[in-house]
Amino acid sequence: MDQVKLALERNQISAGEWNKDRGLSGFKDFRFVEGRPKGPVPVNFGIVVFPGFQALDAFGPLDALNTLSLYFPMKLSILAETLNPVSTKIAYPSSSGSDFGQSINPTHTFASPPPLDVLLVPGGIGAMHPSIQSAIDFVAKVYPSLQYLVTVCNGAGIAARGGVLDGKKATTNKMQWWPETAQREQVKWVAHARWVVDGNIWTSSGVSAGLDAIFAFIAAIYGEEAAEKVANILEYERHKDPQWDPYAKIYDLPGDPLNSV
Repeated sequence: MDQVKLALERNQISAGEWNKDRGLSGFKDFRFVEGRPKGPVPVNFGIVVFPGFQALDAFGPLDALNTLSLYFPMKLSILAETLNPVSTKIAYPSSSGSDFGQSINPTHTFASPPPLDVLLVPGGIGAMHPSIQSAIDFVAKVYPSLQYLVTVCNGAGIAARGGVLDGKKATTNKMQWWPETAQREQVKWVAHARWVVDGNIWTSSGVSAGLDAIFAFIAAIYGEEAAEKVANILEYERHKDPQWDPYAKIYDLPGDPLNSV
């Protein structure tokens, strides 16, 4: 906390004033006392990564969970086909000639996963590559043992192709709506939705929608106070209405936006 102490000294305010002014009870005393969950909460989180995964799909929800993990016991496993670094670079040749992306180091392979309570599945251009089959197989295999499955963007397509979403309501990326939903007609696809919850499965619309979905997940599992305070720490203004979806209109998708979720 040396950096916080230095910031306090530079601004010449006391720790008490720091806590009072920010309305967060201070980082040290931040315990979500009133909004604390009444029952047990998930501990073991995992995320699936693959070449060409969308950075915000993964790191947006993960950063909210990073912050939450400061106050609740949580473990994160990063799962991929191998233990080699996995890049956000597209799995196809770049038409722009760019060499731009970030990599993440897996902790476990699909063949040797740890116990998982919650699995996060991002989307991305790589989700449309033939090599994604190993991720599809893994999600289908591990789903029955999960407490919750959360997909972002066309990560829903990964779960859908594994049969996990059959008979369930789900949503996905709106720009790629038709090719994504055509992959699995057994899913009850919801066009007008920021996110959809059906049982223990949470699916979100495209990319940034993963942030709103994960905050809704936090609110449902850990309490609204927890979700709101994490959002305030990250200075993120949540969309709390799952039917808020201007992108369905932009891409002229069918369905009644007032009765979609």
